[in-house]
Amino acid sequence: MNATAPRLLVPGLRRFYDFVEPLSWALVRITAGLMLIPHGWPKLMAGVGPTAANALMKRSIAPAEPLAVVLITLETLGGLCVALGLFTRFWAAAITIEMSVIVWQHLPKFGWTGPGYEYPLFWALVMLAIALRGGGPYSLDRVIGREL
Repeated sequence: MNATAPRLLVPGLRRFYDFVEPLSWALVRITAGLMLIPHGWPKLMAGVGPTAANALMKRSIAPAEPLAVVLITLETLGGLCVALGLFTRFWAAAITIEMSVIVWQHLPKFGWTGPGYEYPLFWALVMLAIALRGGGPYSLDRVIGREL
């Protein structure tokens, strides 16, 4: 792939870019995972019943309680595991599915006209990229030597 890479305007930066390239993926993965936790933590603290009532039943999504458990798990444990790079592909794929369902619930509204689909769509695509690429060189998946 490097054969088709563009020439740098400042060739002296090549060593720097080669050094930080693997770190950039860790930055994306860690940020994506940690950004999800503040969405799950209040649900975890509230409990399954209130989360089912406030997040799911008022939108006529059923079965609310089992799905509340899934939401809480994905947004807390899943977010943490993505950030750490532990079973990264599994958690990122599951979160992609969650965000896709949220997108479907918000269609056709866009964010400037009210709560819309652009934010969960963005995170669905980021998580899809993470699921496709995996944890990368700075992940617990790499430390344990296994990934999906």
